[in-house]
Amino acid sequence: MPHLTRPHLTLLAMVQAVVLAGNMAFAAGTAAAQDKMIFFQIATGGVDGTYYPLGTAIANAISRPPGSPECAEGSICGVENLVAAAQSSSGSVDNVAAVDSGRMSSGFAQADIVYAAYFGTGPFDGQPPMKNIRALAHLYPEVLHVLVRRDAGIETINDMVGKRVSIDEPGSGLLVMVRDIFEAYGIDENQMIASYLKPGPAVDMLVRDELDALFQISGMPSELVEVTAEDNDVDLLTLDGPKVNALLDKHRFLSRYIIPADTYESVGEVTTLSVGSQWIVPESMPEQLVYDICRALWNEATLEALATAHPQGRNVKPDSALDGIAIPLHSGAERCYRDLGILH
Repeated sequence: MPHLTRPHLTLLAMVQAVVLAGNMAFAAGTAAAQDKMIFFQIATGGVDGTYYPLGTAIANAISRPPGSPECAEGSICGVENLVAAAQSSSGSVDNVAAVDSGRMSSGFAQADIVYAAYFGTGPFDGQPPMKNIRALAHLYPEVLHVLVRRDAGIETINDMVGKRVSIDEPGSGLLVMVRDIFEAYGIDENQMIASYLKPGPAVDMLVRDELDALFQISGMPSELVEVTAEDNDVDLLTLDGPKVNALLDKHRFLSRYIIPADTYESVGEVTTLSVGSQWIVPESMPEQLVYDICRALWNEATLEALATAHPQGRNVKPDSALDGIAIPLHSGAERCYRDLGILH
C-alpha cells in the first residue's frame, strides 16, 4: 500500500465519515420504517383448500409496506404500512379461538362456527362465549363435497358404516358439520374406520384405495376434486331427502346447493350443502385499521386481482359482503359499509 500523506489521510477520513453517516442514516431509516410497519395475520386453513390460497391473494392485495410507490388511481391500493400474510391452520374452530384470544390478527371461518363461538353453542357449548370476535366480511359460499370411490358401494351417508372415511382434522369447521350430518342420519364416526386428515393427504389415500370416502369443503369448483375426478374412478355423493331437510331446519347457516352436471369430469348433477365463509377480527383491533382494510378489500382493482388469483375470488363481491352475518360487525367495518352505501 502506498504511503498516504496528510491530505490523503484527511480525504480518506472524510470519505469514511460520509459512508458511516450514510450507513447510520440508512439504519435509522430502516428502523423508522420498521417502527411504522403493521404486521397482520390471516388465519386460513390447509394449503390444499380454498382458505389458504384466497387468504394469500387477499393478504397481497391489502399489503402496502413502508417504501411502496404512491398508489395510482385504478390500481390495487393496500393499507399504508401494512404487511399482511396468510397463515395455514386447522380451520374454522381453531381460527375463531385464535382471533378471540388475540393470537391471530384475523381469520376465516364458516358462518355456523362464527355464530356458535360468539354465543357459546354447538361445539363451544359449556365454554365462555367468544365475545371479542367481530365480523369484517362475508366472502363466498363454501360447498360440501363428499368424494367416494365408485367401487366402495357408498350411495348414501348410511352406507359409510363399516367403511374407511376421512372426516377432516380436529379444529376444522368441516368436522363439526360432518358430525351434524351423521347425527341427522342416526350414525356416528365410531361406526366406521374414521380418519382425521386434511383433504390433500386424504385424497392421496383415496386414490391408493386406502380410503373409501372423504369429506371436503371449499369454494366452487374444488380444484382438488377436479384433479381427482379427471384421473380416477370417483363420484360425489348426493345429500338430499327427509334427513337432510331436518338438518337444514335445525342448522340455520346450512343451505342446499346444486353442483351442475359436468362441473367435474364424469360426475352428474349433485345436490349437497353449503355454508358461508366469513372474515373475522377482534373487537380490540383499531377502528381505523379495520376501516382501511375493508376499503382496500372492496377496491375495484383488488376485486379484479382476486378474480384472477383464485377461482373462488370471483365470488367475493361487495353486494354479498353482509350475507349471513349474525354477530356484530367491527365498528371499522360498519363505518366502511356505510360509506360504501352497502349498510344504511
